[in-house]
Amino acid sequence: MITYGITTVTTGVELDFHSHRKAQLLLSLRGVLTCELEGGLWIVPPQSAIWIPGDVSHSVKAAGEIEGYNAFIDPAVAPNLPANCCTISVTPLLRELLVRSASFPIAYPEGGMETHLVALLLDEVAVAPVGKLHLPMPTDRRLRKIVDMMMADPSDQGTMEIWAKRAGLSERTLARMIARQTGMTFGRWRQQLNIVLALQWLASGATIQQVAMDLGYESAGSFVTMFRKALGTTPGRYMAERQGPLASARI
Repeated sequence: MITYGITTVTTGVELDFHSHRKAQLLLSLRGVLTCELEGGLWIVPPQSAIWIPGDVSHSVKAAGEIEGYNAFIDPAVAPNLPANCCTISVTPLLRELLVRSASFPIAYPEGGMETHLVALLLDEVAVAPVGKLHLPMPTDRRLRKIVDMMMADPSDQGTMEIWAKRAGLSERTLARMIARQTGMTFGRWRQQLNIVLALQWLASGATIQQVAMDLGYESAGSFVTMFRKALGTTPGRYMAERQGPLASARI
């Protein structure tokens, strides 16, 4: 296992689709990362991590002030870890184990303290709660056209009938295709997209009022209600729990 720290301030960086034999655990301490695989988009807010199995093609995007840790793990030593890509909630213990492992030499001795710490780290990953910040991505080119338009103008609150016409589909066909390719209704999928975008913007310093307006909500209250129903807490509390006391003051 090899771990190293990441600290950068950037207007935007993107690693295009690539893969590697080793599995990857990417922890975000500050900033929001997004990871896309064929068929899905995952968001990694602060104090969360994403697990990417080995030999899986993926892209990673980041912007703003980024701080975190990146670990590459040989599949041979991690047979009990998730077989599929997922975000996980990071416990204080898991966070400190990653920080400590970043100080190890690349070729540390087998059977020593380093080996025991890595074994505990992998056990923590295996039992970590899986997050809900996954946006299934359709593969059909007409549905991807809708996705691209929505992400370009998230405030557009057009009905499903309007979106279907823009993509050259009937409303019934759109409903059937989006359910088959994402496992969600059109409305549920669009709400999940709003959650993904909201967390990116909040982590970049936007206020709840700004996010609500940019997503096309009539008021901040209606956005907060949607957010609470989806994630079980308010946007301000969600971000404060992940960024410390400064986040609540800013938001």
